[in-house]
Amino acid sequence: MAETSTSFKCPSCGGPLDYKPGMTDIQCEYCDTQFTIQALEAFYAQKEKMAAEAQNARDAKWETQKAGQEWSLEEEQLMRAFTCSSCGAEIVCDENTMATECVYCGNPTMVPARFAGVLKPDYVIPFKKTKEEAVAALKEFYKGKWLLPDEFTKNNRVEAIQGLYVPFWMFDSSVTATATFKAENDMVIDTSSATIIETSVYECIRRGTMAFARIPADGSKRMDDSYMDSIEPFNYEELQPFSSAYLAGYLADKYDVSAEENEPRVDTRMNNSAVAALEKTVVGYMRVAENERAIVKNEGRVEYAMVPVWILTTRYQDKPYTFMMNGQTGKMVGSLPYSSTKALAAFLIVFLVTFAALYFLNISHYMVVLLAMFL
Repeated sequence: MAETSTSFKCPSCGGPLDYKPGMTDIQCEYCDTQFTIQALEAFYAQKEKMAAEAQNARDAKWETQKAGQEWSLEEEQLMRAFTCSSCGAEIVCDENTMATECVYCGNPTMVPARFAGVLKPDYVIPFKKTKEEAVAALKEFYKGKWLLPDEFTKNNRVEAIQGLYVPFWMFDSSVTATATFKAENDMVIDTSSATIIETSVYECIRRGTMAFARIPADGSKRMDDSYMDSIEPFNYEELQPFSSAYLAGYLADKYDVSAEENEPRVDTRMNNSAVAALEKTVVGYMRVAENERAIVKNEGRVEYAMVPVWILTTRYQDKPYTFMMNGQTGKMVGSLPYSSTKALAAFLIVFLVTFAALYFLNISHYMVVLLAMFL
């Protein structure tokens, strides 16, 4: 029968531990930390428990097949879809829209095709902000950004803003999370010959069950995830059962990222939020860092919704710039160009001010030295 060897590592520094015959404690030869036999057994029992939980954690599936509904024949007849010949975006609109402008690249497009082949949303958040409010918000977004090129603010196509309903998957689930954290406190001891810093290291174990409701993930490849995350949150209390009547006067993007494709992103977001909530309970320490985590997810529900976004695509020096505003709350995000001339001027101003300050400080220093010599 093969023998199984067991090795222990110091919880403090990671060095190997050896038991010395006749000793009641085990002392690490590398950091001199002492442990009782009982403390080490408890520490490694906890590690084995977390490893078993992580190994046996059930990879529960999201119930994505229940998200969305089927369109009725009447609803399909009222909807149209088009694919932009310039950038390939696929956009949905109502039956009265015969020509429009692609919200992604600004290309004028005819709308010939009927809408079919995708799920009907469960919910919609109607637009609350008007086009005029979106224009005003964009102008407000420019304020205070004095590195903007003058030509950009004068010539951008503010009136080209288009309202777009963006497909969103909303995930509901709960998790049981266990995490260990390394916490440290320092004690400073001053002696006549040296300053000694004594660090106490603690392992903090936290466990909890948390429920998450309507974690959003956009279903469009062309919508920048960082932008969509930035214009959150949406007020889900204003969700309405979907009706195509809400699309009148607006466009709607067809989803091309399925709920299943969004699962890893949502799982990561949910797990990080759970561990962050546990970490907030580790208080009273100077430093805290996560060591390990074990998270078990229960089966989750998925719903399909459309959320309102105002989009502006403009060009400056042949480069497109896109701005997005939450059509419910008015939160605006976007990337802006900068004037290299203004940036250089700003650098020179900072350099000259800094140089003048240092020059003045040196003159002042010499004056103080001279005064001290004569007094």
